[in-house]
Amino acid sequence: MMRKSVISVIGPHECSEWEAQAAESVGRLLASNDITVICGGRGGVMEAVCRGAQEAGGITIGILPGMNVEEGNQYLTIAIPTGLGEGRNVIVARAGKAVIAIGGRFGTLSEIAFALKMGKQVVGLRTWDPHYADGNRTPIQIAKTPEEAVELVLGKTLK
Repeated sequence: MMRKSVISVIGPHECSEWEAQAAESVGRLLASNDITVICGGRGGVMEAVCRGAQEAGGITIGILPGMNVEEGNQYLTIAIPTGLGEGRNVIVARAGKAVIAIGGRFGTLSEIAFALKMGKQVVGLRTWDPHYADGNRTPIQIAKTPEEAVELVLGKTLK
């Protein structure tokens, strides 16, 4: 059986219009390239990326903080309630082959940190750009557009 590739998309549950539009584009582009989207499953960036992926016929998975599937956004194909609260951030960071971070607050920062610690590729769109304590920059790749972010995680130029 051939398994679909999975990319984690992270970002805040309260987001700007630009972040929502970028997330929707990222979701659409990933789904158009037969990639499953995994996220925290709630609103904001998470809902927008799922909406874009669903519109393109893709699969979306939400790793929910609570115990109720109803807390997930309406664009989830699969909602997984964990009861882990913010602890679910580890699962979201671990599940994808790579991580695309769009915008962000402290929850997004924690997911970025977990992903980097796990050796995952992290691509950022107007997100945190953390540095190590010695001042050196972390290996986050900065993208300027949703297309560039998806190209970086897929390792190919989009058509």
